Amino acid sequence: MRILISGQHGQVSRELQRRLGGLGELIVLGRDQLDLAQPEQIHRHVQKVRPDLIINAAAHTAVDQAESEPGLAFAINATAPGILAREARELDIPLIHYSTDYVFDGGKAAPYNEDDAPNPLGVYGKSKLAGEQAITEVQGQHLILRTSWVYSTHGRNFLLTMQRLLQEKPELRIVADQIGAPTWAGTIASSTLALIERWQAGQAGAWGTYHLTAQGETSWFGFAQAIGDALRAQGKPCANLLPIPSSDYPTPAARPLNSRLDCTRLQREWGVSQPDWQTALRECLAEQP
Repeated sequence: MRILISGQHGQVSRELQRRLGGLGELIVLGRDQLDLAQPEQIHRHVQKVRPDLIINAAAHTAVDQAESEPGLAFAINATAPGILAREARELDIPLIHYSTDYVFDGGKAAPYNEDDAPNPLGVYGKSKLAGEQAITEVQGQHLILRTSWVYSTHGRNFLLTMQRLLQEKPELRIVADQIGAPTWAGTIASSTLALIERWQAGQAGAWGTYHLTAQGETSWFGFAQAIGDALRAQGKPCANLLPIPSSDYPTPAARPLNSRLDCTRLQREWGVSQPDWQTALRECLAEQP
């Protein structure tokens, strides 16, 4: 089996590379090899590789930066996924693509399910929603997996930032009114592996859009507390944490207050479920050097 993965150094891509090797040959193309902002490159590389499966693990994920460069965000997050979907359909192969809780505005009181109407607040969410729509319109075999609050032991993410700041600062003010599920990139990759294995075994559920996050919920403040507790357990210094509202921490892009995603459909259709976020965090930290 030949699997083409777009994106090489991102959090999800690196975890996919660790976990999918047993399925066959992984052709991993980073930005230097495949610039998703250049449509002609996508067609050329897919036709050259002629994979059995495409996984799009690349994205423009700089949420605030996207506000000042919407053209680039839409090229990578919207136009490119549509092209990948067309290429996959021509080869009669599936496409797996990752999306985000930011397609919702966060105004719902309960967790979002896949039938809820999207209403993104900023350029990043709008570009990711446009990518979902572009893939769906192709009507090929595809899985769009919406996730949230992704972290890992590499790259730039909340976990690593907090580990550093908690040991450098005497006090940190952390947003406490945004609620979601911190999701380890390793969980996303493991779930992706399970989905591929079910497809290979002829046990695939329906193609379409699904939610894939860790179970449970917390705030960024609660996530920071859990990271701090892990540092203290190792005898390391840890800053005092103060909860603040989002209004006290303005950013160029608005964030949804409710990022909770209901993952019931993925469990029902594909038999794939995720651990709770605290368990996944412990597993992630156990792998950290």
